[in-house]
This record gives sequence, structure tokens and C-alpha cells, in this order.
Amino acid sequence: MYAVIETGGKQYKVAVNDEIFIEKLGVEAEDEVVFDKVIAVVDGDKLNVGAPYVEGAEVKATVLKNGKAKKITVFTYKPKKGYKRKLGHRQPYTKVRIDAINVK
Repeated sequence: MYAVIETGGKQYKVAVNDEIFIEKLGVEAEDEVVFDKVIAVVDGDKLNVGAPYVEGAEVKATVLKNGKAKKITVFTYKPKKGYKRKLGHRQPYTKVRIDAINVK
């Protein structure tokens, strides 16, 4: 059984006991979070697709940790003008473990 959920403007295919990195949520580690924007649920041969979300479906997860990804370097320049700029960015994330997929 797996589900497709939407969080942080992105869609993720999740199954029970999966650990995924999602956009940062405002919750602490070891808290439980419920995703109610479930787009599709697949149970064996049965496919349940919502329009836009599946009614009564939810995915429960436990927050493992909050952190920042590796640093990326953003370098821009304009040729022959002597202009250059170097920036770095670390995207914040939340790591969650999927505990249950419930469909009513």
C-alpha cells in the first residue's frame, strides 16, 4: 500500500516506514504530523484517486529531525563588465518517517 501526498508545494510517493525529506514544517522532533492532502491511494490492485484530494484519507508521520541541506554555491557574473557575485544557500528540511496510511 502506498499513497501520493502533497506538502510544501511538492508531491511525494510514500509507503509505511519510508523516511523522506520534505520542506521544513513548523514542528519539533519526535512530534506527530498528519498529512490530509492525499492525492491518491493504491492498495494492491485498487486505485483511489481524489479530485483533487481523496476524501477521508490521511497519512500519519513522525518527525525525526529538522536540519539544513548541503550548501550550494550560486555564482553570477556579467562578462566584460567586472561584475560578479557569489552566494551560498542551505535549504531547510524536515525528515519524517511514515507511520500509517488511513482511508475511511
